[in-house]
Amino acid sequence: MEVICDSGPLMALGKLNLLYLLKRLYGRITVSASVYEESVTMGKLKGCQDALTIEMFLKQNKWLPVRIHPNEITPEVRCLRLDDGEIKTIHLSMEFPNSLILLDDEEARKEARKKGLKIKGTIGILVEAYSKEIINFELGVAILKRRKNDKKIL
Repeated sequence: MEVICDSGPLMALGKLNLLYLLKRLYGRITVSASVYEESVTMGKLKGCQDALTIEMFLKQNKWLPVRIHPNEITPEVRCLRLDDGEIKTIHLSMEFPNSLILLDDEEARKEARKKGLKIKGTIGILVEAYSKEIINFELGVAILKRRKNDKKIL
């Protein structure tokens, strides 16, 4: 199964130092060049530590961003009122039948649901990791406590 990841889950898991969950759960993920630009390039310009973490994680796994020309995207997806990364993430997911799209933004999730795409967000990733005993209860509680103190996570 192809797993397409948007910037929201990448940044949240990067902040939590849990990017390894993506490899453990899915083996491999695909990100668009737009998602890379948002989560790594722009993040580094803003001084976000998670941008470096994401960059290293993707390089270590040799997961190169996928470049998508705007003409490749169907007009029905291109005209969605979403950011470029979300549009390209939805487009990639539609290219692979039975793929999983990792997406946190509620408006983007709504559009993906309309297209019948299988969606999971950061919380869903954490729940799956817990159910497969990759993370334990104590780590789950620590993540939620950290979230309570830093609203930018999850």
